[in-house]
Amino acid sequence: MRLLPERQQAAILEDLVTNVPLEFDFLFSKSHAEVISGKQEGVYAWIGINFVLGWFDHEDEEDAVVTVALGDQGKSLVRKRTVGILDMGGASLQIAYEVPDTGAISSPQQDEAAKSLLAEFNLGCDVQHTGHMYRVYVNTFLGFGGNFSRQRYEEHVLNQTYVHNRLHNQQTGLSPKMPFLDPCLPVGLEDTVVRGGQTLHMRGRGDWQACIKLLQPLLAGSNGSHASLVETYKAPMDFSNSEFYGFSEFFYCTEDVLRLGGQYSAPTFTSAAQEYCSQRWEVLAQRFRGGLYSAHADQHRLKYQCFKWAWMYQVLHEGFQVPLDYPSLRTAQLVYGRGVQWTLGAILYKTRFLPLGDLRQESIWQAHASWLRLSFVYKHSLFFACILVVALAIVLYLLRLRAWTPP
Repeated sequence: MRLLPERQQAAILEDLVTNVPLEFDFLFSKSHAEVISGKQEGVYAWIGINFVLGWFDHEDEEDAVVTVALGDQGKSLVRKRTVGILDMGGASLQIAYEVPDTGAISSPQQDEAAKSLLAEFNLGCDVQHTGHMYRVYVNTFLGFGGNFSRQRYEEHVLNQTYVHNRLHNQQTGLSPKMPFLDPCLPVGLEDTVVRGGQTLHMRGRGDWQACIKLLQPLLAGSNGSHASLVETYKAPMDFSNSEFYGFSEFFYCTEDVLRLGGQYSAPTFTSAAQEYCSQRWEVLAQRFRGGLYSAHADQHRLKYQCFKWAWMYQVLHEGFQVPLDYPSLRTAQLVYGRGVQWTLGAILYKTRFLPLGDLRQESIWQAHASWLRLSFVYKHSLFFACILVVALAIVLYLLRLRAWTPP
């Protein structure tokens, strides 16, 4: 929906508001339909995972705590430390984590950036319940997802190869006999890229380190059409007292082929990725046919897995500056055996103050409106049916009374 023009978004929402009440018998009003922003989605996802993990329950004492500054009054409290989230889809990348203290934000430029990227909200029973005030940094990077980044990489390689060929009068990549040797594909794998009438022939050479270096420029965006992951403002993060969960591509990258999902270790991950990338494509295809990889892994994933590993590594350690020895990142698909979606967080956020009075009034109004929509014949038929039932009840009562009257 966010990719559609606003006029089309409005038309779809208007259609929903009109037709949903006609098809379904539940409370639904115009305020219940909206296109949420990437920031809202990040906040809802953050609320969902922390709710499932129980980090909003502050009654029990825990070792993992954090000191949180509340507003501008100089007050602070110690409560359970929440977890941050990392989510990489096919097109976009998202991060969200709590910012306990804004003291590190000093310059005017940082203040302006922080206003747009920080979300402050109260999950308590009422607005005075400051113990559940949260300040969360959330940012969405469109174009930095796994599949979209591969497309950007291929465009980058094609452009660089074209410039190189012109400068050195070469024919690299113009035919299968003289392919571009792609370090991000398994050894011997052949692939082609077609962009704007140009065709680039590629052959994998499986060089993990060279692939990482080749991906470096992509972190800065491309031609101004994508935000820079390295230059975009990021709220201060205390990696010595934090924890993150990585979802979607972070989990698929570590689990589907390497079987390393769960606790993330950069050295272990790097070693396994290097070993995979250096294998010949024929060997990997044979392993795949032998069922050595996860049932979720298909040939497309095997083909571009080396690239996605390198991209995930760059996003984590160059883009978000996660230390190589960081021990508190866990990749996951399920939490406590169930999926955690942003919709759970949306429900919790929308009902945090539970406005029962307004809800009851709207229910009464909708019930009244439904009554008005009934046809004239139906309402009168119902009225006469009620009169008939009452009349029959009176007759039966009189007959019964007469039967028990003594002679």
